Amino acid sequence: MSQQVKIFAGNASHELGLKIAEAFGQPLGDLSIQRFADTELGPSFNESVRGCAVFLIQSTNPPAENLVELALMVDAAKRASAYKVNIVMPYMGYARQDRKDKPRVSIGAKVVANMIQSVGADRLVTCDLHAGQIQGFYDIPVDHLDGATVTAPYIKSLNLDNLIFASPDVGGVVRTRAFAKKFGAEIVVCDKMRLRANEIASMQVIGDVTGMNVVLVDDIVDTAGTICKAAELLMERGAKSVRAVITHGVLSGPAHERIRNSALEELVITDTLPLKEENHKIRVISLAPLFASAIRNVVSHESISSLFV
Repeated sequence: MSQQVKIFAGNASHELGLKIAEAFGQPLGDLSIQRFADTELGPSFNESVRGCAVFLIQSTNPPAENLVELALMVDAAKRASAYKVNIVMPYMGYARQDRKDKPRVSIGAKVVANMIQSVGADRLVTCDLHAGQIQGFYDIPVDHLDGATVTAPYIKSLNLDNLIFASPDVGGVVRTRAFAKKFGAEIVVCDKMRLRANEIASMQVIGDVTGMNVVLVDDIVDTAGTICKAAELLMERGAKSVRAVITHGVLSGPAHERIRNSALEELVITDTLPLKEENHKIRVISLAPLFASAIRNVVSHESISSLFV
């Protein structure tokens, strides 16, 4: 490796940052986040980063200060003469606002991209974007990792017979088909109609799940309304069991209670976001080894796609 590598983590991803640094084989860098009396943030590096390949680990989930904190971290590293400033963003907040789906709305994912680039980031490493096209909002290299690299082996280890995969909505068909392809399995689709965000008006299943072990696949579980409704409907349609594999466990509001009371056998998520509440139905699988391998391949100029193809 031509440059010394230093890994730092913001407040939103400190625990995952520790795991990534350990998997990479070195301690997490020393970073302080000063907070003023009015809660204003002021990051500072407590060690030299001059000439280093710096990796800043931070998910940009709400509150918005996580995104601001990341931008300030990038700026601090650039002003401290880091050779390259690379962002590792396990979960990209505002990614669901990726297009104008109605008049007079913002495209939040593009605003985030503009922010990240304006402060001088050289590269972005992320995982399971809500829409792959978001990579096109960036004019810097984007390494888009696949969470199925760690979740698919777990599903395989269960040795489920009559396995079929389900997309909780029409928009997730491509993602679900890619996951099912790893198993040579078929897919079904839960077609939903929304009246407004986080509120489902109706849902129907396209396909036959009678006697099947169903695995729902999605990128984000937020209030868990969709995934729990889909699980209930699939069981009503004759499924033998239903479990879900989701990369980003946002788990807002009533999510935990819904999952506990749902027809789901289990919910498998990764640690792109910290789990704020214990739940006996939730299994967390760490992405730290995958991110550590990606960092290693970035600095040694090796292929990233080789990690999951």
